[in-house]
Amino acid sequence: MKIGRLSELTGLSIDTLRYYEKIGLIDPPFRKGGQRLYDPDAVRWIDFLKALKATGMRLEDMKRYALMRARGNATASNRRVMLENQHALVLKRIEQLNACAALLEYKITNYHEIEAAHAQADQKGYAS
Repeated sequence: MKIGRLSELTGLSIDTLRYYEKIGLIDPPFRKGGQRLYDPDAVRWIDFLKALKATGMRLEDMKRYALMRARGNATASNRRVMLENQHALVLKRIEQLNACAALLEYKITNYHEIEAAHAQADQKGYAS
């Protein structure tokens, strides 16, 4: 598939796809008449890269993972360890976000109570 179609399917810009290719995150595609022609499997790989990025994985680590992937099954153990480490970081971040969400919920409830008390005081003030 052409780079424009890959861009549509992955949601990444053409410039980002070219950059990812340049730094080794995406395998260089077959070229025909100067045009890049990507394998359909590239979509799955790019979706995985997007997921790694969403977890907060650093670009350098993504590149290291991609290099190991290119070397095949001999690096499976190292790649698994990388993913386990990233998974642990994600779980820790989820804990932090859950604590933040609980604090925000508390504050929102508190403001609802303040607003209700203020509205009630206003009504009493107008009734007299």
